Amino acid sequence: MWLYEKRLQYPVNIKTPNAKMAQFIMSQYGGPDGEIGASMRYLSQRYAMPYKECKALLTDIGTEELAHMEIVAAIIHQLTRDLTLEEIESSGFGPYYIDHATGIWPQAAGGIPFNACEFQSKGDTITDLFEDMAAEQKARSTYDNILRVVKDPDVCDPIRYLREREIVHFQRFGEAARIVQDHLDSKDFYAFNPAFDPTPAVLPAIDQSGNGQPAVPKAAVNAADGADGGMDCCCGCSAGK
Repeated sequence: MWLYEKRLQYPVNIKTPNAKMAQFIMSQYGGPDGEIGASMRYLSQRYAMPYKECKALLTDIGTEELAHMEIVAAIIHQLTRDLTLEEIESSGFGPYYIDHATGIWPQAAGGIPFNACEFQSKGDTITDLFEDMAAEQKARSTYDNILRVVKDPDVCDPIRYLREREIVHFQRFGEAARIVQDHLDSKDFYAFNPAFDPTPAVLPAIDQSGNGQPAVPKAAVNAADGADGGMDCCCGCSAGK
């Protein structure tokens, strides 16, 4: 359950409409590396995550991605409000306008609609976390591309903020991968899937040294205090202090 606050996580105050710019930024709403896919990815993956610290992280970052989706939608809305028909036609915004007027609809910059095939929830702890790290880097790259073509400082400001958060999320997922590896057999992280297979106590991982003996997993790290994993802010960084 979420509590909604009627404010953006980061302010958006765009003074000059620009439909062409809106088409570029739209990709981070419903494109292949956009905020809708990110939120659905993390909020879906958390159910199969066996470690509560990592489950809390997926919940927190997935929730923050919903806030980022709202920021991107606000940017698109402010860039397309009060457009004249001449501006719509001259900017190439006409095809979108015919289907949606100036409503917000999830698609990539090239016009491809959002679809769930653009993200995965594999049910494998390591696989999912490495997908998450890659997803954050792809989103960061997309924001870099946007910043190369967008010159309006009112637009660049929130875009830079979103880009910075992708970097923080990448770092947090890397820390989560380290937590997972600390729970597993250090000689073979892939001996079993902790989200699905029986634990090594029931189905021991085989020592890859060749002696045929069950491998002993490293001791699990102590869980942080609190049900939310002891995180300071919505992504687990120290920004909330």
